[in-house]
This record gives sequence, structure tokens and C-alpha cells, in this order.
Amino acid sequence: MKKYLVWALVVAVAATGTMVFAGDFSEPAMKQIEELKLLSRDKKDIPESFAGVKKITGDELKSWIDQKKTFVLLDNRVPADFEKERIVGAKRLSPDDMLEKGLKAAEALGLKKTDIIVNYCNGVKCWRSSGAIVLLQDAGYKNLYWFRDGIPDWIKKGYPTAEGK
Repeated sequence: MKKYLVWALVVAVAATGTMVFAGDFSEPAMKQIEELKLLSRDKKDIPESFAGVKKITGDELKSWIDQKKTFVLLDNRVPADFEKERIVGAKRLSPDDMLEKGLKAAEALGLKKTDIIVNYCNGVKCWRSSGAIVLLQDAGYKNLYWFRDGIPDWIKKGYPTAEGK
């Protein structure tokens, strides 16, 4: 009996914690996240664009890096993908992190709502960069860019990558 009671308490605390942080975001944003996850699960392309978000190509992003333009590059993938290979200079922030930790996940990286932020993940069928964009936009971040083609395009072009934590 005690085992079940402890287990129920652990589950309740875990669920409440996730719900509290997900509470940092609006209901429409959370609905959009679920829609993006379904598209990705079904291996369908993520929408081409999002209102208020500018798209950036791999060539444009490479040019920004070469010009040392001031911006924050966010790799929105899972830790294993990030550690295996990422665009040089990228910081990792996934929508999973934000759903679990709330806006504190973005704040821990020092993100400011006025920063120019470029998001990418594993390409057009990956929900994570678009999911991060939805959550950041919902939280009031204004200067969001989306490298929709993501790391597969970057690697295909032969641009430099990094590995490790």
C-alpha cells in the first residue's frame, strides 16, 4: 500500500511540475506544439513559415557567422544530437527543455527578448526548432529567425560543425 501511495505522489509531483512550467505558455501555443509533434511523428513536413518569424537559409546563416554578426544560434535538438554534431557556436535549447523548465531554460542561456535568435534542428520534418520558435514567440521574443532546413542542409553544404558538450 505504501509503495502505491509513494508512487502516486511521485507521479503527481512530476505531472504538476511539468504542468506548472507548461503554464508559462498560452493554451494556443501548447496546442500548436502538439500539432507540430504530430506532424513530426507522422513524418510530414513542418509548415513553411510562422507569422512574425523570418526564415534564413544555410548560405545566409554562414554569411552571418563569417561577418561576425551579433545573434544567438540555438540548436533545438536533443542532447545526443547536439553533442554528436552541431553548427559551430550554437547553444542548445530545445522545446522539451522549455516545457520542462519553463522560461527559466531560456533565461539560463542569457537570452534577452530583444536578441536576434536563429533556431534550427534536424530539417523540415523535425518539430523542435518550430516548437522552440512557438514557445519563444509566445513568451515575447521578437527577433526570431528559422533555419528550416537545419543541420542536414548545413552538413550537405560542407559548412563547419563542432562536437562535444
